[in-house]
Amino acid sequence: MRLVVRIGGSVVASPVNTELMGKYAEMLKEVKAQGHEVAVVVGGGTLAREFIGIAKNLGLEMQAQDELAISVSRLYAQLFLKTLGDAGCSRVAFTLDDASECLGEGKIVVMGGLKPGITTDAVAALVAERLDAELLVKGTNQEGVYNKDPRKFPDAIKLDRLTFEELSSVLELNEHKAGMHQIIDPIAIEVLKRNKLRLIVVNGYQPENILAAIRGENVGTVIS
Repeated sequence: MRLVVRIGGSVVASPVNTELMGKYAEMLKEVKAQGHEVAVVVGGGTLAREFIGIAKNLGLEMQAQDELAISVSRLYAQLFLKTLGDAGCSRVAFTLDDASECLGEGKIVVMGGLKPGITTDAVAALVAERLDAELLVKGTNQEGVYNKDPRKFPDAIKLDRLTFEELSSVLELNEHKAGMHQIIDPIAIEVLKRNKLRLIVVNGYQPENILAAIRGENVGTVIS
C-alpha cells in the first residue's frame, strides 16, 4: 500500500515529545519493512502558531505569517527525518516533485509545509494526490472526529464513519486562516474528495493506531 501519514504538531511538537517521535520513526520503519510506501507530513504545532502571532504583532501579512509557520514545520520535519536514519530521504521534501523523487528511491518521504495559503493537512492531501496514495492517516490530539468540538463541549460524540460532505458540516472554518487549528482543513477536504481518497483520523499519541488503520481495523474516524 502507498500511504501518507500526517502527524499533528499538537501531538509530537507541543512541546516536542522526543520519545513519541522516536516511536513514530520505529513504527514507520516497520511499515516500510512490511512493503508499504510511506510519505510523512509533520505539522508545526504551538511554535508555528507562536511565530504567526509574532508576525501579526509586527504587522506582517498572512503570507508572511504562513511562511514563518512553514519554516517551523520544516524544522520539525528535519528532526523527524534525522530520527529515521537511512530509512528516510537525504533531505526534507520542499516540493511535490521532491516527494515523488524520494519515494522513487524507495525511501520514506518527510515534509513540513509546502507553500503559503495552505496548512499541512492540505499538504498531506496534495502529496497523497501526487503520489497516487490509497490512504491518508492523520494522527491528532483527539480520538477521531466529533459532532462538535470536544474541547468546548463535554457532550460531544465521536463519529466512526463520515462522508466528506458530512465532515464539512461539523467544521468551524471553511476557508484558510494562518494558524487555523481544527481536525482537518477545508482545502484538504476538497483535494481528498476530488481524488476519492480515504482519510482515517486517529489518536496520534498512540502510533500503533496508524498500523491499525493500515490493517483496516476499527480505529478513529473513517472519512470517505
